[in-house]
Amino acid sequence: MPASITEKRAAFRALHQSGCFTLPNPWDAGSAKYLQSLGFKALASTSAGFAWAIGKADNQVTRDDVLTHLTELCRATDLPVNADFESGFAREPEGVAQSVSLAVGTGVAGLSIEDRSGEATEPLYEESLAVDRIAAARGAIDAIDASVMLVARCEGFLVGRADLDLVVKRMVAFAEAGADCLYAPGLATPEQITTLVKAVAPKPVNVLLGFGSLGVNDLAALGVRRVSVGGALARAAWGGFARAAQELATEGTLTLPEGSIGGREINALMG
Repeated sequence: MPASITEKRAAFRALHQSGCFTLPNPWDAGSAKYLQSLGFKALASTSAGFAWAIGKADNQVTRDDVLTHLTELCRATDLPVNADFESGFAREPEGVAQSVSLAVGTGVAGLSIEDRSGEATEPLYEESLAVDRIAAARGAIDAIDASVMLVARCEGFLVGRADLDLVVKRMVAFAEAGADCLYAPGLATPEQITTLVKAVAPKPVNVLLGFGSLGVNDLAALGVRRVSVGGALARAAWGGFARAAQELATEGTLTLPEGSIGGREINALMG
């Protein structure tokens, strides 16, 4: 029997209680099904991977685009899905709350809200506003289903504000405002990660794989509770596609990369 939304949300919350799990990022229903077949315990959407799949740049999708995408992902898999919900598609807390309410309705087990403003001169929302936005998201979730996990993200290291003190201060404030899990993409060293893990303990920390040389086992040893990959799997898929397409365009030949999956195997998985 397919898992119900209630079961998915309970399973997702339980994953955060101890240990460390990998949270890979599919960009469509097919990639979600494939990741489920590999035995992962939960999935997370990727704003970049989804945007590329519909011919847009990252951070240029609409709220309606994302809500439709999240609904499709949740229907495609029995695994819990965590939504990359960007900055909540609103500036003010009231608008964030409205967006979050709609996201909860898609069936997600968790969702993240960033403090990225989108402004070149001030790329992060001012701290008090950023905290209020997380509190509003928490309130919106609790009004519908408190079991949905709220992930608060500080984008400092991704927008040129690589100030660990700033990031940790915001993460602590976000945790106090009701975030269940804390996420600062771009942290790369054991010292940075350990500092954040200790600062927000016992709340879990998500780390984005690919910055520095640390692997999942290394991050688990540092106390990280979950590890995601963002748009990396989508980039890998685009890389294989681009190489094959360029060969076809320039040489008139098509050499499938070693390890390519056959159509029969894909059909069996999707069927």
